[in-house]
Amino acid sequence: MSFQHIILSQAGHTATITINREAKLNALNKDTIGELKEAFAQVAQQADVKGVILTGAGAKAFVAGADIQEFLEKSREEATALSAFGHELMDTIAMFPKPVIAAINGFALGGGLELALACHIRLAADNAKMGLPEVSLGLIPGYGGTQRLRELVGKGKALEMVLTGDMIDAQDAYQWGLVNNVVSQEELLDTANSLLAKMYSRSSTAITAAIKAVNAGLEKAVNGYQIEMESFGECFGSEDFKEGVSAFLEKRKPNF
Repeated sequence: MSFQHIILSQAGHTATITINREAKLNALNKDTIGELKEAFAQVAQQADVKGVILTGAGAKAFVAGADIQEFLEKSREEATALSAFGHELMDTIAMFPKPVIAAINGFALGGGLELALACHIRLAADNAKMGLPEVSLGLIPGYGGTQRLRELVGKGKALEMVLTGDMIDAQDAYQWGLVNNVVSQEELLDTANSLLAKMYSRSSTAITAAIKAVNAGLEKAVNGYQIEMESFGECFGSEDFKEGVSAFLEKRKPNF
């Protein structure tokens, strides 16, 4: 598929998805969300891809929010449908069976922060700023931000960010647990690639099971401990498990 708003590239086992609307600070519109859905569907089918980096074009913005122009004159039903459309993408990323790292290279605001929140791991450039400014528009986050932000930083900090709409810098985001690490702009993609490379030396079967189990624990209707036990048991039937245990006992590096 030919993309108009994103760039999908691959180097080794890593797919990089870049939101490519630099002139609009990579704002999310419906077409871009649709292309991101298609890109993740494509990557899911590529056996040689083991992980994904999601980032924005340029040095100013990861994604500076939703494209507000699309919000104009929408009915309640249309707005709900737009939110559901965005939720589908965020849920796809959150549940993606391969690790997804958000490389936050600048502003991550509104829908852009929600996109980063859906990723498994977030790395931020030291110039990055993050926030959910929807209340200044008479809105609330509509792509899962009210839930995923609370899971990461706790109810108090989440409400502070949502209710004030204020931005925080990368260091505050790190201290609050919103991002995993802060590095320079120049080091951002290298750091993401290094982290994925470490994961690639581990069992891909186990990594997929771990993502499933951790996510299950966040669903109130699901017993995360039960899912963890079942996934743990499923790992025992895999070739990766056999190789991992053999390598450990033979005091060598595993060849997954």
